[in-house]
Amino acid sequence: MINPVWLRSFCTLVETGHFTHTAEKLFMTQSGVSQHIRKLEQYLDQPLITRHGKKFTLTNAGERLYSEANTIVQSLADLDKRISEDPSYEGVVRLASPGSVGLKLYPQLLAFQQQHPDLIIDYRFAPNHEIEKMIAEQQIDVGLMTSLAGKGEVKLNHIGSEDLLLVTPAHITTASWENLLKLGFINHPDGIYHASQLLSVNFPEFQHIEQFKQSGFSNQISLIVEPVKLGLGFTVLPRYAVEAFHQQEEIKTFSLTHQVSEKIYLGTHANKFVPNRVNTVIEQIKAYLATH
Repeated sequence: MINPVWLRSFCTLVETGHFTHTAEKLFMTQSGVSQHIRKLEQYLDQPLITRHGKKFTLTNAGERLYSEANTIVQSLADLDKRISEDPSYEGVVRLASPGSVGLKLYPQLLAFQQQHPDLIIDYRFAPNHEIEKMIAEQQIDVGLMTSLAGKGEVKLNHIGSEDLLLVTPAHITTASWENLLKLGFINHPDGIYHASQLLSVNFPEFQHIEQFKQSGFSNQISLIVEPVKLGLGFTVLPRYAVEAFHQQEEIKTFSLTHQVSEKIYLGTHANKFVPNRVNTVIEQIKAYLATH
């Protein structure tokens, strides 16, 4: 491997055109500069410069070497700066969350990006098990989850909670067991889990979700309430997903007597350094979820 110090001396000599100026610029002696050039020539086994008294010209090999080496020397010169720089408002931050949290949080992070255009938000919607996998495999910088992690590489911190809400068509005035049986259940990927959590502590009649006819299913978080709006059934969703629905007057929400909440955890890789830009976004997430 060519010594990068020799390359630096050679490139500086080409740029200054003078051994004395090169030595001054690199805080070396003229003999030290000459020695570096000789070592390069010996290593490459061909002359790089042709001397004309105090002046010189490049050989063909010298011109080719300078063309290739200049980029390398510049890159090495900037390496310490690039390594030491850790900007707080610049670069890509990769995040993922379940749909409901994302519906609430993603617009806020986009607004934050508008204030800091060099900070790029890469946001993905995914279920808890996929988010945990993405954190463990370092595919994302931050993951928001509503369940505890099983992988040792994933570090979680509890940062907030989100209520589960019973959602019915607007004409339903009472969240009675009879009304729910008549409506039927609009299912979604977490529907059985959410409904079982909320209904089991509020209705003594509840045994399992199969007691209700299934009136529909959607795996798109923003569309789950659509069939409810049309009077086709009821569902149970986290609060942020319900609040994101654009036609609130077409639905009715009930928190019920015994409220049930899901904890929200912020996850990062347990053994990975967290850059300043990621910490900036984490602080925004914590502040927003703590006040909403």
